[in-house]
Amino acid sequence: MAAVAAALSGAEVVLLEPGQHLGGMVSGGLGKTDMERQEHFIGGHARRFFEDVGARYGQSLAWRFEPHVAEEIFIELVERAGVEVRLGSMIEDVEMVDTRIGSLRLEDRSIIKAAAYVDACYEGDLLAAAGASFAIGRESQSLNGESLAGRRELLPDPHQFRAPVLASRAGGLTRYLQPLDGICLPGEGDNKIQSYCYRICLTADRANGEPIPPPTGYDAEQYQLLAAYLEALGERATIRDVLGIGELPNGKTDINSGGPISTNLLGASWAYPEADPATRRRVAADHRDWALGLLYFLTHDRAVPRAIRDKLGRYGLPRDEFVATDGWPHQLYVREARRLQGEYVLTQDDLMTSPHKPDSIGLGGYNIDIREVQWVVCPVSRFPDVFDEVLVEGYLSVPVEPYQIPYRALLPRQDECINLLVSTCVSASHVAFSSFRLEPQYMIAGQAAGVAAALASRDGTGAVHDVDIEALQTALRAEGVLLDLP
Repeated sequence: MAAVAAALSGAEVVLLEPGQHLGGMVSGGLGKTDMERQEHFIGGHARRFFEDVGARYGQSLAWRFEPHVAEEIFIELVERAGVEVRLGSMIEDVEMVDTRIGSLRLEDRSIIKAAAYVDACYEGDLLAAAGASFAIGRESQSLNGESLAGRRELLPDPHQFRAPVLASRAGGLTRYLQPLDGICLPGEGDNKIQSYCYRICLTADRANGEPIPPPTGYDAEQYQLLAAYLEALGERATIRDVLGIGELPNGKTDINSGGPISTNLLGASWAYPEADPATRRRVAADHRDWALGLLYFLTHDRAVPRAIRDKLGRYGLPRDEFVATDGWPHQLYVREARRLQGEYVLTQDDLMTSPHKPDSIGLGGYNIDIREVQWVVCPVSRFPDVFDEVLVEGYLSVPVEPYQIPYRALLPRQDECINLLVSTCVSASHVAFSSFRLEPQYMIAGQAAGVAAALASRDGTGAVHDVDIEALQTALRAEGVLLDLP
């Protein structure tokens, strides 16, 4: 969206994509759009994307779609806008000239020079290489006065264990369990981030589906904690205790994490944000093997109730999705990584008590949505004994009213970098980012960043801090972006 918006605003644009596909999670398995409570505030190019999706299915607008349809539309968008796309383009080095990005050197040794740059990736690699300040993990409640910040209390919630499970049953997950005395106190900050997963597309069309295979080296021992949990639940166990199955067109699914043991691999994401490419690939492979093994376990192991095995057993990997990666999504769901700490840091206050911003570039309004962070071994008293049981820490879902996203949240500090905009890893606290971090907001912020980059480049300086806000807002409104609160 940033590339398309910049090109339509008259800029010459090169879009660098480290992988081989456009669209990130939107074309990478997240076909059930997170738009609840904000569907009426999504405008501009973002809304037109969902209208284009709807047209493929004979509808005026569609929030649910097959992954390949999303990718086809993204390809059409960049082609119509005249964007030069370079797939498989990894940044190797960034040349800084004082506080300006002078050029990028790619792994193939080619050089990219531009007046202005937009970091729209999930990891914030360009902002970090440019020397912009960033944060990773959870802040303390005291840092920004956020009541929802920091480590969460170990209390019942929709993703907590519904029946006691002993840590001694953890099997292959033992290495991910955190001792209670090894984690920080409630409300304190840490460098831990919420869990990652794959959003998995399966099909109920047997003519189009391949049976779900086990991963290489599959070991059912990895899932013994889940077996113990299902045993403890007994007749109460359902597929929702493990997976959330979102139905997509043509009998396909968007499978998301469900309960305390799901496609999320708690703790395996913590090293990812600042890892080198090889380590990131290993983290992604670990998540793939975990999730693929989980699906195989749920459909084949006799420890799983027959009703769950039968329900999931209807599905297979679709032959017409993710063809280049054997039916498996090409994008790991990086729910958060680095977060810019720039000219303005969005916090809980901006979402809940001070939603109005004079430099609005779009609206947010999704829940503060934080997925599980860690499995914790807790001594639980069950008279007359005390048992080491596993609990989940970190999950939080809190609704917010619509709020304005300020342009300043896209800007690094001016004394650090003057020609960079950040549209995904925006300047925000962990709490505020957990509301912003949904794909429609990424699209909205991407469009604003693209237009702003084009405006900043017209005089050759790329000075993004000097962009005229009224001119930016006028251009966004002309394209249907919704800037004003109802």
